[in-house]
Amino acid sequence: MNTKKSLVEKFSDRYAVDGAKMFETLKATAFKQRDGSAPSNEQMMALLVVADQYKLNPFTREIYAFPDKQNGIVPVVGVDGWSRIINSHCEFDGMEFRYSDDTVTPRSCDKPCHEWVECVMYRKDRSRPVVVREYLDEVYREPFKQGMKGPWQTHTKRFLRHKAMIQCARLAFGFVGIYDDDEAQRIGEQTERDMGKAEIVIEEPAELPHCPQETVEKYLPVVESGKKSASDVIASLASKYTLSDEQVAKLEKTA
Repeated sequence: MNTKKSLVEKFSDRYAVDGAKMFETLKATAFKQRDGSAPSNEQMMALLVVADQYKLNPFTREIYAFPDKQNGIVPVVGVDGWSRIINSHCEFDGMEFRYSDDTVTPRSCDKPCHEWVECVMYRKDRSRPVVVREYLDEVYREPFKQGMKGPWQTHTKRFLRHKAMIQCARLAFGFVGIYDDDEAQRIGEQTERDMGKAEIVIEEPAELPHCPQETVEKYLPVVESGKKSASDVIASLASKYTLSDEQVAKLEKTA
């Protein structure tokens, strides 16, 4: 009990408010669950531990609550929150982004987006940066309702960039126990599926079409000039086509 009280007091002192008042205010506002209910005291303490650890401000939505299907709570950190804990880290020394030359247009989206985005983060205490590449086909989400557009349809490039930044920050600084909103929703959906299924059904992946030889030939000068590595070209083509052994060998030989 004393540990809980000290945590509440420690957290409330940061904002110069009464501990009990702050506790109830957060229940009714920032940590209120999406169905309108207030989190339990145990859930509140779990959220406060995370908010205190990363010095996140729930009143400005740097951190908020997302319930799972097993009466738990997922601490969600908004993009502004991720940006702040990255920039406030004592060893942070800047970041940059790299974008693929190739673009794709996802289903349910009317504009193209980069196939991948890389985030490069530098630390003052490391001689080499941390580099993480996020692929659009692995993180893109269809609209929640047919005929409606969600953030992945309206701000595709921005959301892919956010994904790269967050995943890179996890590896560069060891941020754990916090999620972005997209991840929290996926956790909730997975939990719901697990609870509702009695068996797991594994579907065979759809067979990709054979890669046209002219497509491979188009990339040979790119590999030969060094603009792209053979492995990058092979990975890009393999996401859309089935490559023959001869086509892979030709690309590798060109490098």
